[in-house]
Amino acid sequence: MKIANVEVIPLIGATVDGGWPQGHEPEENLHTLIEITSDDGITGIGSCFTSGALIRGAMELLDPLLAGESTVEPERVTEKLRQATFWQGRGGAVEHAISGIDIALWDIMGKACGQPVSRLLGGIYRDRIKPYGSMLFDEPDVLRTRLQETVSRGFKAIKLGWRPFGRRDRKFDELLIRTARSTVGEDVELMVDAGGSEQFWPHGVNWARETAKMLADYDIVWFEEALPPDDIEGYIELTKTSPVPIAGGEVLTRRQSFIPWIERRAVDIIQPDCTKNGGLSESRRLAWLAFDHNVQMVSHGWNTAVGLAADLQLAAAMPVARYVEYLTPCAYIENLFVEPFELDAEGFLQIPTRPGLGFEIDRDKLETFRRR
Repeated sequence: MKIANVEVIPLIGATVDGGWPQGHEPEENLHTLIEITSDDGITGIGSCFTSGALIRGAMELLDPLLAGESTVEPERVTEKLRQATFWQGRGGAVEHAISGIDIALWDIMGKACGQPVSRLLGGIYRDRIKPYGSMLFDEPDVLRTRLQETVSRGFKAIKLGWRPFGRRDRKFDELLIRTARSTVGEDVELMVDAGGSEQFWPHGVNWARETAKMLADYDIVWFEEALPPDDIEGYIELTKTSPVPIAGGEVLTRRQSFIPWIERRAVDIIQPDCTKNGGLSESRRLAWLAFDHNVQMVSHGWNTAVGLAADLQLAAAMPVARYVEYLTPCAYIENLFVEPFELDAEGFLQIPTRPGLGFEIDRDKLETFRRR
C-alpha cells in the first residue's frame, strides 16, 4: 500500500477567535487538513494547526520524500521526514505538516487493519472520556451568558483562557473567576489558561504564584500557561510552590523539546498538540514518557473535528487520561463529520471503536469550508 496522492485542504469561513490581541476573523485560515489516498483507494485525513499557505510550502519540501512511501507505517515514514528535513525543519511549519501527515497515515492504517487507531497505538484503556469546553474569557456579563450556554450543552468541565484575564489587575481577574464559579456552580470543573504565549507577556513567577493562590480558593483544576513558554526555570519554581497544578507545553514541537519539561517536572500537566508536535506518533511517545515520570498528559486541542478525533484515539490508548480539549463553539468541530460529537448525560464523549479515527467526513460540509 503506497501513497498515491496528498491533498492540502485549508479551512476558511468559520475560524474561531484565538484570543490574540489582533483577533481572528472567520475568513482567516488557521487550520488545514491533509488528506492522503493510497494506491488501493483508502483515504486518511489529518489536521494541522497552521495555515494552508505554510502547509503548502512545507509540502514542497516533503512531497519528494513521500513519493512511493508506505501508507501503513506512520511512525517510520514521519520519522524519515523529520530526519531528512533536519536543516530546513526541526519544528515550525514543517513539523506541523508532518503532524497532519502522521495523523492521516494512522487513519489509513486503522482502516486497512480494520481496527481503531487506539488499538494500534498499543491498546484500549477506556471507551469514553470527559471533554472540557474550551473558550475565551470575556467581560463578566458576556462571560456569564457564554458559560450558561456551554453548561446547557452538557459540558461538565470548562476551560477559560486569555483576554481579558491577566491583562488588567488582580481584582478584575478575581471578578472573572468569581463570576465563572458562581455561574456554573460547584459541580462543573473549571480550568484557567492565562495565555502566557501571547506576545510580550508581562508577568513572572511572583504574579503567577499569587494568582494561583487566588485560583485555589475557587477550586480551579489547573493553571495553564501562567508564564512565557520558554521560561522553563520559572515553570519549575512555580510548579514546586503553586497550590493548583500547573499546565503547559502546547507550543512545543518534536518530542526532544518536551523531554526537559517532563524530566525536570517543570509542569504537573504536559499539553502536547498532536496537530503541531509531530502527530500521533510523537504524542504516543510523549504519553509514555510523561507516564513514566508521573506527569499527567492532557492533549492541547484548539482544533478541528479531525484533531479532536485523533485526541480521542490517543486518550483511549494512554494508561492515564482524564480529559480532552473541545473548542466550543466551533463549526470546524461541530459541522464537519457525518455523525457529530455528542456528550452523554454525564458530560463524557464515547471514543469510537470503528476502524481508523472512527469518524466519517461530511464531504458537502467540507466543501463549504474549502470553497471559501
